Amino acid sequence: MADDESRSMFAAVDARARLAGSNKMELLVFSLGTRETFGINVFKVREIMPAPPITWSPNLPAGLDGVVNLRGNIVPVINLARFAGGDAGASAREYLIVTEFSRRAQGFLVHDVSHIARVDWNRVKTPNPALTAAGAPVTALTELEPGRLVSILDVEQIISTVFGEPAVPEIAPVTQARLVFFADDSLVARKEIGHVLDRMQVPYQYATNGLEAWNTLQALAARADLEGASLAQRLGLVLTDAEMPEMDGYVLAKQIKSDHRFDGVPVVMHSSLSSAANHAMGRSVGVDAYVAKFEPMVLADTLRPLLAPRAA
Repeated sequence: MADDESRSMFAAVDARARLAGSNKMELLVFSLGTRETFGINVFKVREIMPAPPITWSPNLPAGLDGVVNLRGNIVPVINLARFAGGDAGASAREYLIVTEFSRRAQGFLVHDVSHIARVDWNRVKTPNPALTAAGAPVTALTELEPGRLVSILDVEQIISTVFGEPAVPEIAPVTQARLVFFADDSLVARKEIGHVLDRMQVPYQYATNGLEAWNTLQALAARADLEGASLAQRLGLVLTDAEMPEMDGYVLAKQIKSDHRFDGVPVVMHSSLSSAANHAMGRSVGVDAYVAKFEPMVLADTLRPLLAPRAA
């Protein structure tokens, strides 16, 4: 990519990342020096630049190439090729993608940045379980053109591998807890949510994408109708990620809030997209609370009052 073209595209990243809630997203497409093509949601990208000098420290966690000083901010640098099967040498160190996840900035070294592609979430598919079981940090796949698959990286898994999972403290149980249903495409996020709900002694079910979640929730609502029961007395709340294959969390929340069968069932958005714009988008589709990943006590404190017993 020519420098003038890359500067033009990089400057447009923030201006173009405005698609949450439309069941569309924009992928930043890049390579790691191999034939594979990778992508991450533009909403998570703060800036892109030619890779600056990187400073190594012996006290850094394994998996980091070092740190860079960006306008007075020390940002850890992760070479994505170490996690996605590319060449971790010089060929994968051409550009630095600076991202923000859960209010923490980190840089990702990549070989080349291609373009920004607009994608419908319903064309983004959950990968074969064999791929994720093998430890590949891929959360979804999409096809940009015939025969050209893009692997969407599970950045939460990569960050967890480098920095470790947050410790889940002792959490007081919830009495008379009803079912919590949550949806998240990240294996790491599902494990972390499960740890919190286990500590709270709350029963739960989960889905790995938005469409699967909506289909399961409709089945729960249909069963309650058939049995003449109130769904709100059985289903305590729905916890949803924002970015998910096939249907994003904003559309899922909108579907729930527009279906009278879910009256009285709170919807909480739980996302690594923690900017004010994302909070505002969540409010626009009716979510009852928005929690940034991943702070176990904050999540528990947000869920607890929403799970309080309800009058029949």
